[in-house]
Amino acid sequence: MSLIISEKDFEKVIVVGDRVLIKPKTFSEKTKSGLFLPPGVHEKEKLYSGYVVKVGPGYPIPVIQEYDEPWKDKSDNVKYVPLQPQVGDLAVYLQNSAHEVLFNNEKYLIVPHAAILMLIRDESLFE
Repeated sequence: MSLIISEKDFEKVIVVGDRVLIKPKTFSEKTKSGLFLPPGVHEKEKLYSGYVVKVGPGYPIPVIQEYDEPWKDKSDNVKYVPLQPQVGDLAVYLQNSAHEVLFNNEKYLIVPHAAILMLIRDESLFE
């Protein structure tokens, strides 16, 4: 089951917490020898890969309140431990933890940071 979002502007999408928005790679419908695969073959695999599109802010750190000095800033700004993935990375992740979202008729997956097993970062890809 997937969530369908009909918003037109992709820039309005904000990923929350330790989540990563991934555009899954399209799989080949044929094997190396030329045999056509049925649609359910890739759904049984446990590992998937895709490109990181957006990254959440990370894991929140609790704010330590110290009001012993009157000159200290008393703002409640939340601080985060940043996540490893960056936009454009190829991520290998566990399929069971991913949640499917359809956005402008394209399939995206929301994956928790803990479900990402490996990242492949190719800096020359953007040159």
